[in-house]
Amino acid sequence: MTKNDDAKIYFDLWRLIPDGDPIVTHSSRLFPVRRDGEPAMLKLAVAPEEKWGAELMVWWNGVGAARVLEHKDDAILLERATGRLSLADMARNGRDDEASCIICEAVAKLHAPRGISLPPLIPLSDRFRALEAAVQREGGSFVRSAVAARMLLSEPRDVVPLHGDIHHGNILDFAERGWLAIDPKGLVGERYFDYANLFCNPDHAVATAPGRLARQVNVVSAAAGLNRFRLLQWIVAWTGLSAAWLIEDGLDQHVPAAIQRGQIAAAELDGVGIA
Repeated sequence: MTKNDDAKIYFDLWRLIPDGDPIVTHSSRLFPVRRDGEPAMLKLAVAPEEKWGAELMVWWNGVGAARVLEHKDDAILLERATGRLSLADMARNGRDDEASCIICEAVAKLHAPRGISLPPLIPLSDRFRALEAAVQREGGSFVRSAVAARMLLSEPRDVVPLHGDIHHGNILDFAERGWLAIDPKGLVGERYFDYANLFCNPDHAVATAPGRLARQVNVVSAAAGLNRFRLLQWIVAWTGLSAAWLIEDGLDQHVPAAIQRGQIAAAELDGVGIA
């Protein structure tokens, strides 16, 4: 069976009509479609983590995340974002604080308790194995990230279901439905983790602008009710993990940028505040 045959099964099953070019990523295939005239997105998982994420999308039931219209095996049909606003554009054009607050509001909805049992989720500690491996191979800045990660993971606070990949491109404008999350990884762990990646986004230029990290740490810690010091520790841990993944994926050219973002966070943590 070809990839197109695989998708056709769900087109037929859920009465879908193509409504744009397919999008292929390393972890999934996406098909803009319409069903009964309404815009939707068919997503076929390729990476195992996408399957965990799909179960979490079902559990969220459209609160803080895109609504699941259908779900079967490796396929999920989601409502499609039709709004015109972009958090990345906002962050790049003088509305960084507003974008961060919108992200915090969306994440709070994802972390809120529900009256039903959680689906199986991946422990956050599993994700950090790549960082431990990088420490053994690379040393250097990875050591500080690993020390922070070990401490944080050994005494987790506020354990919740985690999106696992929160950034400006994964919170979309769903028009009258507001800002909603897509593309979760299906993790469980301390809620602080879900905020760390937004400080490395929407791009390297924004993330490393002088004073930007310090300001956004203040904005996010206030909006989300987080301890500023602990949030900085999570950013240090996260940037090391991100760099470790880049090495694993053969993207060594991007590693210095990830390490630089971690160094900015570490300096802020130490009270130096370099840019």
